[in-house]
Amino acid sequence: MNNQDLKAFADAWHDGMLVAVIAMAAIAIIIFLLYHLKVSLQKSQKEKHDYVNTFEIKRYKLVFVFLGLAAGFLINMYGRDEIAWPGIAFYVRIFFGISGATMIIYISSLVLDYYYPTIVNRKLRRLRFAPRTSSTGGKMKLLSEDEEDVHLNEGMQAEESIFSIDYDVWVDQKTNEIKIEKYQGHLISLQCNNCGFYTMRVKQEEIIEKNEDGTPKEILKHYQCAYCKNVRATQFNVNRKEIEDYKHIKPKPKSSSKNIELVKIDVRSNTGSKKSFEFGTVDEAKKFLDEFDFGRIG
Repeated sequence: MNNQDLKAFADAWHDGMLVAVIAMAAIAIIIFLLYHLKVSLQKSQKEKHDYVNTFEIKRYKLVFVFLGLAAGFLINMYGRDEIAWPGIAFYVRIFFGISGATMIIYISSLVLDYYYPTIVNRKLRRLRFAPRTSSTGGKMKLLSEDEEDVHLNEGMQAEESIFSIDYDVWVDQKTNEIKIEKYQGHLISLQCNNCGFYTMRVKQEEIIEKNEDGTPKEILKHYQCAYCKNVRATQFNVNRKEIEDYKHIKPKPKSSSKNIELVKIDVRSNTGSKKSFEFGTVDEAKKFLDEFDFGRIG
């Protein structure tokens, strides 16, 4: 092949890689901007919270896939004049392009799976506890754990008792309008005591004791870390209080815990045994301590 053919091939290859780089980078930017546009279009803070919780990490992973591809095509633009025709150097350059793209995609995926959830968790808490307004434009108050129970049915209270679901109750004290918002018991995951990442998730729940009517009395929740595979189990009592049981409780002002991301309690016995528990709010931790019995979970 003469020099003219080599130059034509090099120009075509270079132009093709340039178009691919621009296209991949443009797609990544479009995905990023569309995601944030959709977040901004969500009507309420709860809808924003749920959308971010469901899609943010998924969309960011997709962004880095296309950025990785853009980097791989960019590497293949190296040596336009020196590497003009398919040979050893040409295929080595393709190999480095694939390796570069794979490395960016893989590392970004690890970061988004094991580090970024901590950042998302803080963002979700800001959205969850942002001020709410009623349909008439009035300012709403977030009720405390004791105050909100009169607005939750028995099933909702049972879900809160085992920390699988958490309900927030907002009330407009002028119009008595009520909003009940449902959240997972922990916004993303618990922090693993072994590796420190927020990757500890519930893998299994089992009933270890029942009431006389067959309803659960105590539940054992098994957790496993998605990163280091560390496991632990925690026992919970199921609350059976009825709405009437809370009506005598005098409302208490809710403690300011909006800047608290996680409450961790380490309990040590006089025999040297240790148990660790983590909660999303101060109220959950207080409720746990009121019912705690080390001997029953030892």
